[in-house]
Amino acid sequence: MAAAKPKRAKPPKRAVAVKRAPTTDRRLAAAQLAQVREFCATLPGSDEKLSHGAPTWFVKQGVYAHFCDDHHGDGRIALWCAAPEGAQAMLVESEPAHYFIPAYVGHLGWVGVRLDRDAAWSQVTAILEAAHATRSAPRPKSRKSR
Repeated sequence: MAAAKPKRAKPPKRAVAVKRAPTTDRRLAAAQLAQVREFCATLPGSDEKLSHGAPTWFVKQGVYAHFCDDHHGDGRIALWCAAPEGAQAMLVESEPAHYFIPAYVGHLGWVGVRLDRDAAWSQVTAILEAAHATRSAPRPKSRKSR
């Protein structure tokens, strides 16, 4: 008598990406992005490129700002900006309605700036200038162990 063939395991079902309606105001996002683009174009050596599907601004030492519109469904229109040491804690503690610790880069001291709230544009530009300056400064050379 022939042995029964073992049953094959069924392959796991694939997750299907579901498109959902954005939770942010598209007109506001476009207007804020236009303002950020206009301002960043005035900063020396600034270059805009897409990174991870979003507008991102670079300077010689790397990324200094990243525009986020409803990042992973968080409902925010925001900028993630490099920040000088200590600035993140000061801003988040003083105005948590306008500033937050962004995902992925928050542990590096970056600050999130809500553009969908009524933050003064002068504050936004000051943060962008500080981010640009932070990433434009030459990095200290590390000492090699002997």
